[in-house]
Amino acid sequence: MFNKGFKCTAVVRRLIPWIVLTKVMLVLYCLTATRQVNISPTQEKTCPLSVAKTSPGDITGSPDSKQDCSPKVNIMFMKTHKTASSTILNILYRFGEKHKLRFALPDRRNDFCYPQPFLCSQVKDYRPGECFNIVCNHMRFNYQEVSKLLPPNALYVTILRDPVDLFESAFHYYQKIIPLTWSISGNNKLTEFLNNPEAFYSPEAINSFYLKNLLFFDFGFDNNLKVNDPRVMKEIQYVSKRFHLVLIAEYFEESLILLKDLLCWSMEDILYFKLNVRRTSSVSRLDPETRAKALQWNWADWKLYEHFNATFWERVEAYGRTRMERDVKELKRRNAEMRATCIEGGDAVEAQRIKDTHFKPWQPIGEKSIMGYNLRNDINPERRSICAKMLTPEIQYLSDLGVNLWVTRLWGWLKDYIL
Repeated sequence: MFNKGFKCTAVVRRLIPWIVLTKVMLVLYCLTATRQVNISPTQEKTCPLSVAKTSPGDITGSPDSKQDCSPKVNIMFMKTHKTASSTILNILYRFGEKHKLRFALPDRRNDFCYPQPFLCSQVKDYRPGECFNIVCNHMRFNYQEVSKLLPPNALYVTILRDPVDLFESAFHYYQKIIPLTWSISGNNKLTEFLNNPEAFYSPEAINSFYLKNLLFFDFGFDNNLKVNDPRVMKEIQYVSKRFHLVLIAEYFEESLILLKDLLCWSMEDILYFKLNVRRTSSVSRLDPETRAKALQWNWADWKLYEHFNATFWERVEAYGRTRMERDVKELKRRNAEMRATCIEGGDAVEAQRIKDTHFKPWQPIGEKSIMGYNLRNDINPERRSICAKMLTPEIQYLSDLGVNLWVTRLWGWLKDYIL
């Protein structure tokens, strides 16, 4: 009896900080939620092409692109969760900053009030009728509102990942902010969850959206649609109509080449280092049976991925397999050169070994599983700036772009020093 009472007390004590944290974050949410600005839904009256910046004169297109191709600067990148989207974000930040483009940035935090549907009023210093070039931070997609920020010729791009691997990553990263998972026993909570997901899941529960069809939720859809619900295909067709290009995380270099081609950018514009990557030892290796359960549980996401994986390879075929292989090889060569130039030791290191806090990535609660980089000390001054920008995580880059992230930083302090 004594042992049971002791265990119960210990569990309650562990839950108290979470209960307090939840209340604090709800208060912060109320403080940071912005009212919707009433503006005309007609896109021409909100951001007409005639007043938008379309192609700065100092940008030159890709040398192997069509002669009539001019670099594109009006871009909406739908940043999905746990899909290598942070690396794409860094590419967009660097391009936009280099060419003095205008970003629609979040205010006081690093996302647009996620998981609330996106509203124009969530944009930092927004005024009705203003035009922006790039929208790229986390949001719950809402086309009617996003389209008010961009000119009609804007290109819409997003990225998907195999839903089973995405589910594993999201479960690992977010489980400590999902109360539904706290009662799962055993060392392998993910497997226990998938053995009987309905026992640990409720659509109305706090942060439950991280546990099921997270891609569908990010796009603004109902993530609780049943298997074979016809609305799933309807929503997939909606994404197909709205987005000009859907990248696939498992084929990242090929995706970047297609993005470069769509935007008429140069190879230099798409060079990258992998950001926000977990150390290998923290990744759960799922057996075939568990993977099948995860796929069934995330059926809507699987159908979404299946559809756009097929259209992705149609785009590759249209681009040309031989040409794609050549360009991917060149991209890898250029990336290897930058790694040797910029990164101390040439590769990512664990968080504890990162020397400069400016390059330390955001970590999940109670862990240091996200890796980062150390900048070499002997870099040529001409290369030092671009190297540093390529290594800079999202939070620090947003601060560099002028966003006051006091809500995000307070949350970071709570998770690192209180919990």
